[in-house]
Amino acid sequence: MVASTVTVNQTNVNQKRLFLGSCLALITTAFSFSIRAGILPQLGNDFGLSAEQLGFINSMWFVGFPISMIIGGLVYHSVGPKIIMTVAFVCHTLGILLTILAGGYSTLLISTLLIGIGNGCTEAACNPMIADMYSGVQMNKMLNRFHMWFPGGIVIGSLVSKFMTDAGLPWQAQIWVIMIPTVIYAFLFFGQRFPQSKVEGATSLSRNFGAMLTPLYLFMFACMALTAISEFGPQQWVGLIMGSSGASPMLILALVTGLMAVGRYFAGPIIHKLDQTGVLLGSAVFATIGIYLFSTQTGAMAYVAAVFFAIGVCYFWPTMVGFIAERIPLSGALGMSIIGGVGMFSTSIFQPIIGRWIDAERAEKATAGLTGDALELAAGQATLLKMTTFPIILIVAFTILFFWMRNRKPAHTDGTQLGAPGSSL
Repeated sequence: MVASTVTVNQTNVNQKRLFLGSCLALITTAFSFSIRAGILPQLGNDFGLSAEQLGFINSMWFVGFPISMIIGGLVYHSVGPKIIMTVAFVCHTLGILLTILAGGYSTLLISTLLIGIGNGCTEAACNPMIADMYSGVQMNKMLNRFHMWFPGGIVIGSLVSKFMTDAGLPWQAQIWVIMIPTVIYAFLFFGQRFPQSKVEGATSLSRNFGAMLTPLYLFMFACMALTAISEFGPQQWVGLIMGSSGASPMLILALVTGLMAVGRYFAGPIIHKLDQTGVLLGSAVFATIGIYLFSTQTGAMAYVAAVFFAIGVCYFWPTMVGFIAERIPLSGALGMSIIGGVGMFSTSIFQPIIGRWIDAERAEKATAGLTGDALELAAGQATLLKMTTFPIILIVAFTILFFWMRNRKPAHTDGTQLGAPGSSL
């Protein structure tokens, strides 16, 4: 069976406004990521929380994300992106307010979960919507430009968090900042008409599941779990891990995400030249080098490590989503949601594990006589060294994918290809 495009009625679909609204919604996601990373030490001090407890709070952000992504993917073609984005707005608003009013650990868990649900709804609605509004090379370019605003928003959020923290403003004031893009995206989506699916059969859940049970999809499913933790693991803990390295954690985060935003903006020609598989393999190599340098370098060299890390993780997420949309189109909105959901779910699992790694390394280094900043740095860098395991596995996996895809038939000119159930892999 060959997936094919169908002509749909796109009359009165304001592509520019919908795309801009999608970008503002993703900036909300980015702000919730970066500002929370920036205030993590303050939350620990104010509420007397251990690193493991902070890890569980972080994990709620990543638990809510895949739950709502998967549900959103299942109902995307029945309820539409408008309702999904309405749920996103409600959850973002409630999560922000509950965080500001938090009285302790339990409230922070619930508020972070709600924000994660709002973030997952954003991905569940916007990825397939953008894929339906654009085709072929244009689709890959616009997906990367959409995902550019996750690192781009993190740059803005990181700098806002740093300046507000340096100015002595409370962490509650920083959380209020997240409401700004939330209100704007709600306004942009209000009253708009949304596009229909452009791939014949993509609205059928039976065909979605059939496409997702192919070896290629299952392989990418496993790889997505590792690409996500390779990207989000070091970033979410940058405040605690790099705080004693002699470099500014928020400036490191801003540098990484700033370079990622620039890279994603110019992703089109790079993916066209190297192909998606070549980009993924190269990304795994650079990510390994970057995380290793983080685990061994201090001071100004930490910023050099940030450059390698940024190049490594820059294309992971949008290229994985674009790969599914282009190479396995019959998986539809559900396929894109599931692939993103597994990335966030794996990250949620590893957040408390990373926290335990840090606590264990602290205890071990303390017995060796280390104290203060030296203790924090040694524990953090030992934890980062363990994180290199993830991209090292990806180097092997994406090498296999590179040669695997060389033997596949080329995509059709309309962006679809053989690879649906019943066709050769």
